[in-house]
Order: sequence, then structure tokens, then C-alpha cells
Amino acid sequence: MYSNKTIKELKQILEEHNCAVPNGAKKKDLVELVEAIMSKDEDFVTMQIENEFDIFEETPTQEEAAVIKEVVGSNNEENRPSMFSDEWNEYVMAHFHTNELIDGNPICAGLRRVAELLLGDIVESGPEQVFPATDGLAPDRATVIFKVVFDWMNTGQQRVFKEVADVWHGNTDDLFCAHPVATASTRAEGRALRKALKLRCLAAEELAKKDIVNIVQESVKQVPTSGDYQLNAGISSQQIAFVDQKCNQLDIDVMAFINMGNGKYNDISNVTKDNAKKMIKVLNNYQNGEEIPESIKNYKINWRQ
Repeated sequence: MYSNKTIKELKQILEEHNCAVPNGAKKKDLVELVEAIMSKDEDFVTMQIENEFDIFEETPTQEEAAVIKEVVGSNNEENRPSMFSDEWNEYVMAHFHTNELIDGNPICAGLRRVAELLLGDIVESGPEQVFPATDGLAPDRATVIFKVVFDWMNTGQQRVFKEVADVWHGNTDDLFCAHPVATASTRAEGRALRKALKLRCLAAEELAKKDIVNIVQESVKQVPTSGDYQLNAGISSQQIAFVDQKCNQLDIDVMAFINMGNGKYNDISNVTKDNAKKMIKVLNNYQNGEEIPESIKNYKINWRQ
């Protein structure tokens, strides 16, 4: 009944009933409080907030107390350290349940819950771009760019976080290699969430039991090479993903951008790895404030076609 009301309207109802508005409380918490107040309209007298919530004059149940403690503990400005302080990482980690940690590393589902608890509701979440495995007969590399949008601190202002993750048989346990895109998506989401939370640890899904260093070294040995950096090697999938992500972010036409120099390309796969490095450097300069030429503006989502 009250879920359709705005946060402002919910706060107004609380104030009309002489109820202090919880600082930093989410909309769903306000809805629950208003519904409880209206259902106990005759018995409800007042609500006070001191260091913790005393929602009703009567003693709350154990379950209600646990919910109240979690909301207060997460949003009490006095107890909440700055996101840029040394205490922030420990503060965030303290909010994970034991079943949301594997050897001290949070799983993606736990990151999602804690992120909404501390940063605000997630209003959009999902893969923004997917580069699927190309070999249908065997496990192959897949790359996913994942996007998470927050209603930052439930203020109505949105903040966007994106991350990239890839999966191949050398960095992923065999059980998950059979689902490279789904696994890469979960990894990328975990990376985006821990970026938003400013966590210093890896997500559990980013880890593998394999000896990754040894696998990579053995893979390199199987490729004929002089040991020198191959200037004329083709652009990598990671470089393509980065170029596309930055162009999308800066509203740049990908094909116009890669053709703005001396080289002319009908397909981005014709770009060399060395030239891709130079292009990425230019994109970073644009992101840092360098003026973007009008001739390369206007990102096109179907530029690959």
C-alpha cells in the first residue's frame, strides 16, 4: 500500500506521527516503519532514535531487533568511517555473513547484498558487452563487461561502475570452464561491486585452485617466439574490449577513432597490438580532460557491423 509512495511522502507520514526519520534508511525500511505505525495507530505513541533505534514502546522481537541493528549499524554516520580511511575495508568486511565468505574472500551474492546495504539500491545490473567463446568444441576464452548502477546512498543520484573479466582454462577451475560466459559475468560483477565498495580483497569467484602461473608459463612455451615483444602482433581481445568500453564511456565513434591517424582500418582486428597501445593511451588522455575532436564523437553501438 505504501510502497508506491515516494521517500519524501514516507518521511512526511513519519513526521506527522512524531516519529524521527532514520538517517540514511532505505525506502523499503521507511515503508516497513510506516506500515507498522499505521497498523498500530492507536497504540503507537512515539519513536526515538538515540544511538540505536527504539522503534516501538514495546520490546521488539528478536528478528525485528536483528533487522534494526543491521540498518542502524550500516547507516549510523557516527559509526561509519570514511570510504577513504584505513578503517573502511575492515568496516565493509564486517558486514558479510560467514556463509558469504570463502577463505576470507566474499562471494558475488554477498558483495551484492552488502553493496546495497552500504551504498544504496542497485537500480540496474547486467552484462553490458559479451565476447563469447569462439570454439564450440572445447573450452575457450570468454570476456564480459559488467555494469552496475546504484541509487547512490538512496539520494536519487546514480553512480555507475563497470568492470571486465575473462575466463579460460588457464585461470578457471574445470567445473566452471564449461560455462565461460556465465562465469566471466559473475567475475566481472564481483569486480564491479568490490570496486564500488573500495575493497582491497578479491572476490571468491576470481580465484581458482589451479596453478595459474605454471599453466601460463607452459602455454607460453608452446608458442614459438623469440622472447621479444611482437610489435606486429594483432590487437588482443582485451584491448578491443577496453577501446570499446572507453569509446562508449566518452561517446566516441570507435571506427572514426581508430582511423583518425595515418593507419586506415576496415576492421579493428587489423590493428596491431602496438598501435592499440597507442590508441589506448590517447583514450586515457581524453578521459583525463584532453579535448575530443568533434569528428570522432557519437558512439555507435553497432560499430562492429
